[in-house]
Formats: sequence, structure tokens, C-alpha cells
Amino acid sequence: MLKAQPIIAFVATTNPVRAKEFYAKTLGLQLVSEDAFALVFDAGGTMLRVTPVQKLQPAGYTVLGWIVTDIAKEIRDLAKRGVKFRRYEGMEQDELGVWTSPANAKIAWFEDPDGNTLSLTEFGRKK
Repeated sequence: MLKAQPIIAFVATTNPVRAKEFYAKTLGLQLVSEDAFALVFDAGGTMLRVTPVQKLQPAGYTVLGWIVTDIAKEIRDLAKRGVKFRRYEGMEQDELGVWTSPANAKIAWFEDPDGNTLSLTEFGRKK
């Protein structure tokens, strides 16, 4: 069964050079390997394959997300590296762009250079 097997995450890019810079330098992921098929990063023990494609239509939802212990600190660190956090109309977000879910999770969204939506989540205690 697959329940005990590790997962591989995939995200597409039209510009591997730009994606390499973003995922390695901006996000700080370790580049494990690179070939014509993918840039492979270690994302906290999960293999992330950034795959080159000719054409990309970013999904209208989050494709990758990271669990963090201090979302405000992570947002400030990423903002210093040029990451801009998204705001969504109709969602109550704080000054950093953080939305607090009904389950008390704090979530913020940003995009990679290809327009893929990424997120940070700090899980809180249930109310």
C-alpha cells in the first residue's frame, strides 16, 4: 500500500533558470540534482521536482505549501528576498497577508515566478 511510502511533489516551470534561482536562493531549498527533465530539490525531506514545460497555465489554487512554526517570521524573511504575498478580496487578512481559518490555522499565499500559487501554514490550537 502507498500509505507508508514517501510522496514526490511536482511543479511546472517555463523557465528552469529562473525557477532554480527562486527555489534555491529565494526559498532556500537544497538543489539535489538538475538535468533536462527536472530540477530536484529537497523540501524538508520531500522530493520536489520542478519540471520544465513549453506552456504553463497556473492552477487557480495552491499547488505547494509549507508548514511553518512562525508564519510572521517566515513572511518577513521571504519579503526581504522579494516575495510578495497575495491578498484575496473577501478574505480577512492581517497586515502581513495572513488569513486565519475557522480551525485557527494561519495561512498566507505567494507565487513562484511562473505564477504557481504557494503557501505557508502555521497550525494553531483548535478553538
